[in-house]
This record gives sequence, structure tokens and C-alpha cells, in this order.
Amino acid sequence: MTDNKTFYITTPIYYPSAKLHIGHTYCSVAADVMARYKRSRGYDVMFLTGTDEHGLKIEKAAKDAGKTPIEFLDEIVIGKGGITDLWKLMNISYDRFIRTTDDYHVAAIQKIFKALYDKGAIYKGTYEGKYCVPCESFWTEAQLVDGKCPDCGREVRDEKEEAYFFRQSEYGERILKLYEEHPEFLQPESRKKEMISSFIKPGLEDICVSRTSFKWGIPVDFDPGHVVYVWVDALFNYMTALGYQNEKYDDLAKFWPCDVHFVGKEIVRFHSILWPAMLMALDLPLPKRVYGHGWLVLDGAKMSKSTGNIVDPYVLADTYGVDALRYFLLSEFPFGIDGNFTNDLLVTRINSDLANNLGNLVSRSLAMADKYGLKENDGNATNLFGGKRESFHANMEQFAFQAALADVFDVLSRANKHIDETTPWLLAKDEAKRAELADVISTLLVTIRGCTELLAPFMPDSAGKILEQLDEGKRGVLFPRIIEK
Repeated sequence: MTDNKTFYITTPIYYPSAKLHIGHTYCSVAADVMARYKRSRGYDVMFLTGTDEHGLKIEKAAKDAGKTPIEFLDEIVIGKGGITDLWKLMNISYDRFIRTTDDYHVAAIQKIFKALYDKGAIYKGTYEGKYCVPCESFWTEAQLVDGKCPDCGREVRDEKEEAYFFRQSEYGERILKLYEEHPEFLQPESRKKEMISSFIKPGLEDICVSRTSFKWGIPVDFDPGHVVYVWVDALFNYMTALGYQNEKYDDLAKFWPCDVHFVGKEIVRFHSILWPAMLMALDLPLPKRVYGHGWLVLDGAKMSKSTGNIVDPYVLADTYGVDALRYFLLSEFPFGIDGNFTNDLLVTRINSDLANNLGNLVSRSLAMADKYGLKENDGNATNLFGGKRESFHANMEQFAFQAALADVFDVLSRANKHIDETTPWLLAKDEAKRAELADVISTLLVTIRGCTELLAPFMPDSAGKILEQLDEGKRGVLFPRIIEK
């Protein structure tokens, strides 16, 4: 491994919701797959995730629950059935988990806020405008849709208070130049067009970066009564978790700039406009890529606790299996667009791809290898991959998970067809064709191994079981066909 072969990937830090749904797992599974894939390619990987624990809605939710904010947060972040439990269930192999209430992060954000102020990037004024509490977002009147938040569709409220502002309006041309000179910075292309047409071309406005109307936030240490706006607090976690402005960690030089931030499309504007602008203000290197993925939706609407349209990942994982769920999340829809979730689609994928294709191939091939007393290296294997292996890697590098999985399953389908074409059960009846039979069995087992290695980032437990069956002779049903009642 070379010193420069590193890969740093992040999810957004999640709001600690007391009711988790399958949408929470989507981005984390994708990031986990990418982290596992890069590790398999010899990279030294840093995979960061965590929780965004400040703001008015946390303060209000804790009060409604009759708890202090940190008691409320501990219960739903590290308590039974909380976020860390969900990540464990879904086999999320993060390397570091940050909570924005961590002492080192709090102290670092205070230094960062003061540095922005000292550079003249922040100034004090009075905020008056529209604020969406659930989204923790400020909006102009023109950005509202039917008078409501354009992201979540809920009511906004009028706010007026003393506040500090970040001079975001000064960075429009620099952000446009960033997009032009580094077209890979913001992907997919549709997100870039949206940021330009909806925010940059109309003219960026200075953004409020402190609040005085509530207390649950990181205090501005040089101006008591102010707390840092959650998006300043949240965005810099990507660097504080590596040791920026603190001594907790010492990975900044190794992993920054970040290779890719995976974020939901609703927060792309913060990651592709505010975030690079603040880094420019501090003369810090910018992340290499921001990828704004789509939503998992039900009946065309984003899953949300407040609307009641949620799907419980614990129930799905218990019913269908974690690996089947992970596979479905990234095989059914392109990562960059919205995907409409239904149980019928999930069952269809499990039956067609996992049970009928992969599971059937493994079962048939190993049964014949056992019956005919042959192993993987007993014959000459035919290459059934064609150019699919190269295509798989190219697709993975572009986060085209659906296409990458299609490459693998095309090979698996070809292997199943190879059985029908070569009729090994007939070859076995003729001792003179023993070598030909050995070649068929070797081809099948080599193909299964190669496909399993490619699928391992997506389905780590199942891949391990397949390799055990190949290497240690442990047999078992991998993906039973599901019959819906």
C-alpha cells in the first residue's frame, strides 16, 4: 500500500430521530459499500458518520419529552434501538463516529467561528425573515413554495433577532468558477444545474450563522447569548473529526481534502455553496466531490416521521435479511434519483436476483461439484466475465451502484446459462468427457468466486458464507425464495 492511496468518505451527520426509517439507511449503506469497495482495492479508508445534535428542534423535542437535551440525545443515539444500533444492524463499517456535542468538536467550532469573524467573513446584524424549524433552514420570501418551506412543505415562521452573518453573497462567482473548473465537484449534473439556477444566478445572500432565540447550541465564546448556527457546526465536522482545530485526532494531513461527501439532495445547497464558501474564506482546501443522491419515497413523498409514511428497517431486516435489504437499496434505483419503495419491489428483487440467479447458481454448482468429486482447480476455467469486471470497477468509481450490480448479475446469468449449454449431468455419464466436465465445474466455481468478491461490499455476510462454501465445504441455503401471502 502506498502512502497516498487513501480514501475519505462521509455521510451527513444525522438528526437524532426517535423513529428511524429505511430512508435513514440509504446514504449510509451506499457509503459503506463504497468504503468496503475501496478497502478491497487496497486503499487506507476513513469512513465518517455521526449525529447532528444541536438546534432549536432538539431543544424543543427534549423539553417535550421532559428530559435535558443530552439525556434525550443519548437515548436515541447510543441507547437501545438508536442510531448506533441501526448502523450495527445494517453492517455499517464506519471508522469514526462524531457527535457534535463531543467536547473536542465544540471547542474546535468556537475557534473556527472566531477565525471567520477575525477574517471579516462574519459580521453582526439583525436577522428578519422566514425560518423552517424542522429543516433548520432560512428562506427568502421568493424561495418559499405556496408560503411554505420548499424542502419539506411545512410552515415557516417569521424570525427577527440579533445575529451574525456570513458573507456568502461574495462567493457566487468563485463557486461558479469552482463548478466550471472542477465539473466533478458536484454530482450528478442535475444538482449542479439546480444550484446555479435556483441559488447562484439569482444572487447569493448573506446567511445567518448565529441564533439568540434559543440556547441549545455551541456558544459563541466572544459574544455571550449567541449560539452557532447548526449548519456551520455540522459542516465543519468533516474536518474536526480528523483533528482540525483540536488535538483529539491527527488525521487531517492524511485524509483531507475529502474524496466525497454523500448527502441527500435536500442538503446539497449547504454542501455545495455554503461549505466551499466558508472553506474559501479560511483559505482551506475544498473537498473533491459532493454527491447529492435521491430519496427513497413512498407514493412520491419523502419518508418522514411527521407525515407518517415510514418503513421500519428493523422489521424489513428481520423479515428479509440485512444483505437482501442492502442489495435492494442499491440495485433497484440509480443512486442519483428518487426511488419509490414498495415491499413488492423488494420481494421481486430477492426472488429474481438473489434466489433464482445467485442462490440457484451457487446451489447447483456446489451440488454438482460434490456429486462428481470435482473442485475449483480441477479443470481449465472459461472466462465468462468478458468486459464486465472492468465495467463494474468503472461504474463503482462513478457511484453507479445499480449499473455495477447489473454487471455482476449479467455474469451470474451467463453462468447459469452455461450450465444449460454444457449439460454437465450428461458429461458425467461418459468417462471420456471427465476433463470436459472438470472444465465446466471449474468455470462455474471460478465465476462464483469472482462475482462473490465483487458483491462483497454490498452483501458482506452473504459473500462470506459463499466463500466458506467454496473453501470449507459448508453448505446451506443462501437466499430462500419468498412467497408472499
